[in-house]
Amino acid sequence: MRTARLLLSALLLAATLTAGAQSQEAPDYFTGKWTVLVKGTPNGDVKLVLSIEKKDTALAAVVLDTTGGEFAKVDRIVRKDTTLTAYFSAMGYDLYLEMTRKDDDHMTGNLVGMFEAEATRIRESGEKK
Repeated sequence: MRTARLLLSALLLAATLTAGAQSQEAPDYFTGKWTVLVKGTPNGDVKLVLSIEKKDTALAAVVLDTTGGEFAKVDRIVRKDTTLTAYFSAMGYDLYLEMTRKDDDHMTGNLVGMFEAEATRIRESGEKK
């Protein structure tokens, strides 16, 4: 009888802890604004901003120019573990930007598999690391 009570108590405790952990959804690493530097394009090094937000259970994004104007809408985002690939069209070309997490505030990757890219998270004033 005592063993049954211990087992039941352990199961209830585990269920409570699991429910609490699931209700506190962690923020997605990729969400937010990122300054991206694409190196060595035919037009030289290019700076842009990738703005990513979570909508329901999916990620949505837009590519902005350095003044904050919309440059291109991201058509599709594919996320695999620590890598995010954003597909978009710009200047008549279908492009993709593939970025992999480097640390909490930096990513590295490439544009269309040809041009090296680096990204740095843009932190709003007062936002914690």
